[in-house]
Amino acid sequence: MKNYLCLLLFLVNPCSTFYLPAIAPVNYCKVSSETCKNTNLPVLVNRLDSTESAIPYDYTKFDFCPIDKSKSPPSENLGQVLFGDRYHVSQYQIQWQKAEPCKKLCDKTYRKDNPDDVAKLDAMKKIIAQDYQQHWVVDNMPVAWCTQNTNSNQKDICTTSFPVGCYIDKNGQTLSRCDPPHVGGKEYYYLLNHVEITIEYKNMNDGTGRVVAVKIKPTSHASDSCENTQALALEFDQDGTLTVPYTYSVKWVENSKVEWASRWDYLLNSSNQVNVQWYSILNSIVIVLFLSGMVAMILLRTLHRDIARYNQLDPEDPQEEFGWKLVHGDVFRPPRKGMMLSVLIGSGAQVFMMISVTLVVSCLGFLYPGNRGFLLSMGVVMYVCFGSPAGYFAARIYKSFGGEKWKSNVILTAFFVPAIVFSVFFILNLVLWGEGSSSAVPFGTLCGVLALWICVSVPLTFVGAFFGFRKPAITYPTQTNQIPRHIPPQSFYTKRVPGILMGGVLPVGSVFIQLYFIFNSIWAHQIYYMFWFLFIVFLILVITCAETTILLCYFHLCSEDYHWWWRAYLSSGSTALYFFLYSIYFYAERLQMEGAASLFIFFGYTFIMAIYFFLLTGFVGFMSCFFFINKIYSVVKTD
Repeated sequence: MKNYLCLLLFLVNPCSTFYLPAIAPVNYCKVSSETCKNTNLPVLVNRLDSTESAIPYDYTKFDFCPIDKSKSPPSENLGQVLFGDRYHVSQYQIQWQKAEPCKKLCDKTYRKDNPDDVAKLDAMKKIIAQDYQQHWVVDNMPVAWCTQNTNSNQKDICTTSFPVGCYIDKNGQTLSRCDPPHVGGKEYYYLLNHVEITIEYKNMNDGTGRVVAVKIKPTSHASDSCENTQALALEFDQDGTLTVPYTYSVKWVENSKVEWASRWDYLLNSSNQVNVQWYSILNSIVIVLFLSGMVAMILLRTLHRDIARYNQLDPEDPQEEFGWKLVHGDVFRPPRKGMMLSVLIGSGAQVFMMISVTLVVSCLGFLYPGNRGFLLSMGVVMYVCFGSPAGYFAARIYKSFGGEKWKSNVILTAFFVPAIVFSVFFILNLVLWGEGSSSAVPFGTLCGVLALWICVSVPLTFVGAFFGFRKPAITYPTQTNQIPRHIPPQSFYTKRVPGILMGGVLPVGSVFIQLYFIFNSIWAHQIYYMFWFLFIVFLILVITCAETTILLCYFHLCSEDYHWWWRAYLSSGSTALYFFLYSIYFYAERLQMEGAASLFIFFGYTFIMAIYFFLLTGFVGFMSCFFFINKIYSVVKTD
């Protein structure tokens, strides 16, 4: 009893807490002191992106007010670099609880007879017409642009970006949510050169305060008085000049109802994603229950009856054998192209481990929603570190096929899939370099990623393969005949191509709603934060792939087709085909991207995602079918 009491006291004993890196609260004060050094809030400007283009740009590429080069911005992680994030410290001066009714930042003057000025204005008009959005960060939190919802019963719509300007065509139509004055007859490009920054804060007991929300309201003003004067159109006057005043105002609002830990809620709850996610989960559960019922019926009724009947038959009378027992002498015959199959299985194991660990860490709350690139960074690191499972699985499977070219197997496992992905990524990066995009990975970062692959992933793959080849070969429950058995003519649904294509329908059907949110997060630049939903859907995907492959495998064996090795992998892996087809639908119906470069970038990165999706689902399907066949043939009497 004493031991239990001590354990209870240990568990309830107060302990010191800690904050994860980059998400610790920062206290601000009006006057610097020993306990509080932060009196100013730096405003970080980030990339410019648009849903009409897959090419983000750096803030400094366009003729805005110059950045503050005397202050070094925070460094980006690998994921942020791949997403195109480039942080700079702006010259906006925000002092704690000091209101600014109107303050000028800078003036930009353009002359019609200066080709450089005309080119700068044309570049600005281009990004305004494509509805490019600015991304600002204050106190490690995105600045939100909130507009009134057309449905009065709903909260305001808040996004983590705001437009550079408003383009209005000859008919007075605009794609943006902004609506400056328009006098018809021609196109207008209005620049949103004034921002009204509203900072909501909560006072602490020690006289300091914390930021709980930062909102912005961009407007267009032709003068520097910050008043509701005529909007600023990017047009030269009669003298051939154009002056653009950049101004801003700062308001402070005390908000004692919001805690610092929940300050993201107004951004995350502005969309209706939670209800749709529950609908997605319910849809997936229905599919899983249907498949589970089918598998249970086969395992508990049909398969159990088959096994009982087979064990009652005379094993020396081949005329009495029927069904899947007929192929017991060929079911473990090594497949053609066994080397390539083992390499794909090893690569799939690597992807499976990477996704599993990354999602678990995400669900534990280690991935801060404001750090958009941390999820991708961790995925890359996990993929590199899980080279050992790839080598181990590839070696074990290849050795069970009786393969002897172990060196080729290890080299292909370490280089085949990564080389394809890196080659596609390098070509995409060349396109981004040519477009001057901020998402073009610098040469040094590219070399760093290559070094991770060569110096970490490849050696780990060799280590895993070493232990895989050292272990004894997998023993199968039945012996393989010397002469292959003739496969009778198959019905339509058991033929190779229809059977493979059917295998991906139900798995993609269980996750297609989640695919919308994932694509929306990547290409429509929305915050994705519901990792618990994603983890549940991932488990549902794994179960669905396993059960679908087992069902198809059983039907093929009953039709006396023993070529199941590749079919098990491709049936489940065909989910990637439907994944890519869905991306085509998403591009055509949900996005308004224009230009060949955006088309190439979108489908290039989607192709990379489809490769990993193919490896993941193929691995799950193969391993499920592999264990299923070993189990059913180990409980029947054979020669």
